Amino acid sequence: MTPPEGYLKAKNGEVCLLKRRLYGLKQASRQWNLEFSDKLINFGFVQSSHDNCLFVKKTGAHFLALIIYVDDVIIIGNSASLICSLKNYLHDLFAIKDLGSAKYFLGLELLRTDQGTHLCQRKYILDLLKDVGLIGCKTVSTPFPQGLNLSAQTGSFFPDVERYRRMVGRLLYPNLSRPDISFGVQQLSQFVHTPLQAHWDAALHLLRYLKGTIGLGLFYPIGVRATLTAFCDADWGTCLLTRRSLTGYCIFFGGALVSWKTKKQKTMSKSSAEAEYRAMAPPPFVNCVATTLGTNLHILLHCLLIWCDNKGSLHITANPVFHERTKHLDIDCHIVRNQYKVGVILPQHISSCLQPTNLFTKSLGGPAFRVFVSKLGMCLFTHIPT
Repeated sequence: MTPPEGYLKAKNGEVCLLKRRLYGLKQASRQWNLEFSDKLINFGFVQSSHDNCLFVKKTGAHFLALIIYVDDVIIIGNSASLICSLKNYLHDLFAIKDLGSAKYFLGLELLRTDQGTHLCQRKYILDLLKDVGLIGCKTVSTPFPQGLNLSAQTGSFFPDVERYRRMVGRLLYPNLSRPDISFGVQQLSQFVHTPLQAHWDAALHLLRYLKGTIGLGLFYPIGVRATLTAFCDADWGTCLLTRRSLTGYCIFFGGALVSWKTKKQKTMSKSSAEAEYRAMAPPPFVNCVATTLGTNLHILLHCLLIWCDNKGSLHITANPVFHERTKHLDIDCHIVRNQYKVGVILPQHISSCLQPTNLFTKSLGGPAFRVFVSKLGMCLFTHIPT
């Protein structure tokens, strides 16, 4: 740091010794995290190894969990006195501002009822629509038109590349509570380097869908069983440019959706069974992470039940003999078989018409789309936080 104006004691070649970390410095955020983490550990909290933002403390029958994002904190516990003592401890150290029960956190709107917790992002979506100028637009029933396949080779270039990139970047955040737009956001994210006019039109179509379903969000009921259930699916060779398949999966804790993803596979698959088998690889990994987090939260999780609509991939999982058509599969995919052998996962077959992950791998028509959205446990959010 150069000496500030008016400070005349510094000689040529001397620099200032930084005694306090300031906002704006590169190391400030890390130093703040270390300081805050040390204070929580001194209070008896244990930092999770899989999520460094999670701190837990168990004292007999009492349990406290704390989630941090920079200097924003959510405290969860079953003892009001312990929560109060923690607030007093943090206030003595950092002079915190207590906002009471959580209603709005990092763009997420929360509503707690006797039945469970509702999660929505109404305000964030409204701000996005205002910035784009679509606050009064007509609505549509699906995120993408049915059967739409975006390509990077046909159509005119979109002139404002930065505007498209900014739009796609802002659409990533609503995916925290809107699994119904996961497929659309994944498709739009492929063309941030050279977007076409058709890609921009598809993004506007997605915004019009959000306008019509602005109150839609996830619901987490109270009293669910500590069981994990996964659904996985793959759309074979869906990418017209690379002919790679698209993987989609979702994982439920009890009856509540807790994890989902749409992602293009790293390599090409020679058959639909191979593509479906590769789609079964991510859920066991998520299950390992969830098991560790469940241990941190003192929740005992049972065997992961994986539902797949392709019998060929189920046979590959159970058959210990590899034939010529299957021995070329990547080694990391065989985590599915290893987890199956030790009884951690249990693959099961489900009909394609009942497979909710169809929502993550293809653009569907209105009736089918609404059926699968209801299967994800999504409902309308009518509460407006104050």
